[in-house]
Amino acid sequence: MNPGTRNPRMVNSGILIIDKPRGPSSHQVTAWAGEILGVPVGHAGTLDPRVSGVLVVMIGSSVRLAQILLAQDKEYVCSLRTHADVPAERMLSVMGEFAGRIYQRPPRKSAVARNLRIRTVQDIELLDVSGRSFLLKIRCDAGTYIRSLCHHIGLALGCGAHMEELRRTVSGCFHERDAITLQQLKDAAVRALHGDPAGLDSMIRSPMDALEGLPRIVVRDSAVDAICHGAVLARAGIIEADRFGRGATVVLVTGKGELIGLGRSMVSSRDADAMTHGLVAAPAAVFMQAGTYPRGWKKAKRSSRPVGKR
Repeated sequence: MNPGTRNPRMVNSGILIIDKPRGPSSHQVTAWAGEILGVPVGHAGTLDPRVSGVLVVMIGSSVRLAQILLAQDKEYVCSLRTHADVPAERMLSVMGEFAGRIYQRPPRKSAVARNLRIRTVQDIELLDVSGRSFLLKIRCDAGTYIRSLCHHIGLALGCGAHMEELRRTVSGCFHERDAITLQQLKDAAVRALHGDPAGLDSMIRSPMDALEGLPRIVVRDSAVDAICHGAVLARAGIIEADRFGRGATVVLVTGKGELIGLGRSMVSSRDADAMTHGLVAAPAAVFMQAGTYPRGWKKAKRSSRPVGKR
């Protein structure tokens, strides 16, 4: 792939949903996307080279969403091949045993410590059967090893089984229907360079799209710039808020719905409702540029008295 073309409108932040092909690594596909756009990028949720499907690529400051994106549920379509003939009814019965909480140990070739872990399989469905090949759809926690799941299903069947092919169809709220190919991205970037940015703009998703389902706090205009400078959000700076517990990740937005950043709640929403003053949420990742909103806060005056003297 040729070196990328910088978008003349300067893409600073956003999310791309790439349809990763089989063959290259997630890191390589992400690097190619960065070269095409001429901006720093990162990805959330590594896919093995032989696995295709939804790869979430974060542009610029959106890499701060990595922790949230990595933790979101995933969905896969998988071809499992048994090592002996198995009736579909038998497969359905055994598959049902793997719905819910399961124990897994990362494979030897994985990049993480091989500690026993618990993952939840929300749903496992049999889509089709062709001889010894069974097409499964699996909805599961992030970090679930589908290859290991296929192996364990084979052990439960008593004949053995392995994963033939795997495709990720959903990552968090992003579906394969949202995904674009690298070639489509390259074509859109070239058109943007020649004065037609509409196609590229439509491909780059707002960071807000990745935060669907998280509780939101609407912040007064006068408090926005203070948060952009790292200040803790006080009760007086809140217009309204969704329900949330203490220690929850919350989305801080302006009255216009613009993303300010992410915060960690210091009290529950119920406690905040009862407060007239006090601190509610500490910023964890700020996306909005300082100075976007007028400064509505004042620096505290330094006392001329030495600290501790009265």
